[in-house]
Amino acid sequence: MFKHILIPIDLQEEDERPRTLALHKAIELCRVYDAQLHVLTVVPDVGMPIVGYYFPTETEDKIVQESERFLHELINLHIPDDIEVQHLVAQGTVYKRILKMADKVNADLIIMPAQQMKLQDYLIGSNASRVVRYSKCSVLVVRSDFDDSFVCISCEK
Repeated sequence: MFKHILIPIDLQEEDERPRTLALHKAIELCRVYDAQLHVLTVVPDVGMPIVGYYFPTETEDKIVQESERFLHELINLHIPDDIEVQHLVAQGTVYKRILKMADKVNADLIIMPAQQMKLQDYLIGSNASRVVRYSKCSVLVVRSDFDDSFVCISCEK
């Protein structure tokens, strides 16, 4: 049923539990469906003129390189060798990059770790809710506030 599973990972999130649970769910589903796993992290785009002015020109490249290194370490730690995995780093607005990458890798499932809701999430919406709302494929939001519970939301367009 699923051949390409995309999982976006926030490397800056201090609480590792949501991403660990989401990765374990992704591994489980990759094994069940013999699917390829695409692990994505999105870094900020400091190249915007108003922001980029305050950083040296090589800052953006360093951020991408460090993110790639951290992503490889995370994958080596959590993803077993029997899972075919692709490492992806994108720059820009998180939910837009997730949706764009889902199209690029032909993802038929996106697995999102649910994060703790903050006040600004209620006002502008979290990345997960935007991905659920605009995705062309099914989205599985893995909740970490209960041991083994998750919410599966399918967006079929």
